[in-house]
This record gives sequence, C-alpha cells and structure tokens, in this order.
Amino acid sequence: MTYTEASMDTLRRVGDELADATVATLFRRGEVGKFNTLMRYLSTAGQGPPDGLPEVAREYLHATSAPPDWVDWGEMEKARLFFIDNNVHISTALSFASMPACYVIPHIAKLLSATHSLKYPSKRMAETGQFTVYLMQPDAFEAGSRFIPAAQKVRLLHASIRHHLQREDRWDTDSLGTPICQEDMIGGQMLFSLLVLDSLHRLGIHMSIDGAEAYFYAWRVVGAMLGVDQDQVPKDLDAARQFFDLYMTRYMGPSDEGAHLTRQLIDLYEEVVPGTLFDPVVGALIRYLIGDTCADWLDVPRTAWDTAIKAAPALLGMLEKIEDRSPLGAWALDRLGHFTTRLELSSLTRGRVMHYAIPEQLKKDFGVTSATPRTNRWTPPAPSVTT
Repeated sequence: MTYTEASMDTLRRVGDELADATVATLFRRGEVGKFNTLMRYLSTAGQGPPDGLPEVAREYLHATSAPPDWVDWGEMEKARLFFIDNNVHISTALSFASMPACYVIPHIAKLLSATHSLKYPSKRMAETGQFTVYLMQPDAFEAGSRFIPAAQKVRLLHASIRHHLQREDRWDTDSLGTPICQEDMIGGQMLFSLLVLDSLHRLGIHMSIDGAEAYFYAWRVVGAMLGVDQDQVPKDLDAARQFFDLYMTRYMGPSDEGAHLTRQLIDLYEEVVPGTLFDPVVGALIRYLIGDTCADWLDVPRTAWDTAIKAAPALLGMLEKIEDRSPLGAWALDRLGHFTTRLELSSLTRGRVMHYAIPEQLKKDFGVTSATPRTNRWTPPAPSVTT
C-alpha cells in the first residue's frame, strides 16, 4: 500500500481496541493490583490463567494466546537461524541504533521519560533484549515458552499507558495523537526490524536476502501479537522503507528528553564495558549508526573514536571470512556471539527475569498522579521519494 500524510494521520488516532477495553475494565473495577499479583505467576505459555484472575483478563488471555493463523513457520525458522548467526550484531543494532532512533522522535522520548521505571537505568534495554531472546527461541510459540506471555503483558502495558495519559487529559491528543497509536506501533516495528537490518548493512555484515526478509517477517508476527493493525502494516521491505522514511521525517528532531535518555544509555554501556579506555566507543558507535545530525540532536559527544569506529566494517568482514572458510571458526564465533549476548543481557537484568506489569500510576513529573546461506546478499531498499 502507499502511505501518505493523510493515511498516517488516520493511524495517529487509533490505539488497540482489545487491550484498551481490557485495561479500562480492570481500572474501573479496581482489579489492577490483583491482576498484576496473579500475572507474576504466569510466565510460560500453556500454563492456564491463575485462579482468581479477573474474568476480563481471562478473556483477553484466551483471545491472545496463539500467534496469528497466517504465520509461515518456515519463515520463522529462517528468522531464528538468522538471529543465531547475527545475534551480537543484532544486539548492537538494537542498543546503539534502534533505541537512540526512538529518542530522536520527541513525543516518543517524552512518553518514554514519563513511563520509565528508573530503579536502574538498564530496565528498558533489559526488557527489549529479553523480549527478543524469547522471540528467537526454537519453542517461542509452543507450550512452555516465555514469549507469548511476555507479548500479552507488553500489549496490556501499552494500553495502560494510553489509559493513564488520556484519563486525566494530560496528553495533547490533538497535536500528538493517541499515545502509543497505530502509527507509533508500526514505527516501533520498523525500528526493531528495518533499522536493525540497515545498521547491519552499515556495519558491513553479509546478510542473505532470505535471511533479511525472514527477520523482517518475524517482527511482522510480533506486531500482530502486540495489536498492530495488519491491514496497515508494511508487508515487505520496500513498503517498510516508504513507511519508515515518512514516519521519521514527520517527527524526528531534538528534545531535552531525547538527550537525557541518550545520556542514560551511554552511561549504562560505559558501566558494562570494563575500564574507561573504551568508553568513548559507545558514543562513537551511536553516531556512526544514526548519523551526525541525529547524534547532535541527542547530544552524543564527539571523540577521536568517531573516525576509528569507521573501521568496524573491515574488522567484521575479516571475522566473516574466518567464519565462511572454517567450520571450526564458524562454530567458535557463533558460541562467542551466544555467550556475549547472554552476558550483556545478564548484565542489564542483573540476573533477574524482567516482569511486565500494568502501572497503577505514571511518573509524577509527567503530571499523571495515578545459520543462513551467504548468497544473494541483501542490500537496503533505496530511500523513498518522500525523502
């Protein structure tokens, strides 16, 4: 389909009818606290809802307990193998491109600032990383998996944010649209799929066409399970490019909240990296992946590493040659990638499982009181004519 300013404006007014109705009922009946307590015990698919769960929540869980019936499981397996082959690179792209790109959209940065639970600054990155790892497990959609319950809870989390912001008229719907609207949910899907692929390409990672398309497809399935309107979402990478270009040019710009969130992200990873010698690499990598204009909007510091980081594609290319030419080297690099991703996630979560819950109020400072084949190399679709 073709996306226009008018069609995007329509998406800007729409939320998620099923999740919104569920959350509204829980709040009206005063059952949110009880729901959150019971849902902590629902962590794997196939468990069955806990005893005492409110009926409206039970109905919601039943309606969202399975992936859409159009899922191509062959494509999902390709996506899983693509993730295994590129897990470190994908984690890098999510951390240093996707998250900063969220922050360069002022109304998203404002919303994230309002809804952050900052007991420790890694919470949102930990949730994102854990969610992605759950998605790419072999049994992600089978009994015993953690992905489906996580998706169900994230969808209700989004609905609760919409509920809070609109209930006390603290969100300018006329200028900002519905909070976490369909346009923003589709935009988020593009940030975690298309932008990740763009970033891997910029890093010089060799991706097959099949692998890249399967990874994008997996996030379409995720979008469906998070309440994204499947009649409006881009169905392929060319349509994704058109939507994403239009979405970003409509909104991206500087904001105090965006700069603050970026500073937190940089500080977080500077703590994860041992010592201080390589601390400037974090900002340099963000600048390399999102570009100077966006990096300047986010107050990403300039350092001498900004030039050195441009050698990353050459270094990664050397590692890929080792992987291609040596089965033992390929195995070792895959294991190293798996270990590094797990280590990063463990550092972010502090060894804990992240629990998604419906917040009973938002921050007061916002004003709310309550192994793919390396053939047919993929290259990104060209920028759309709108940009």
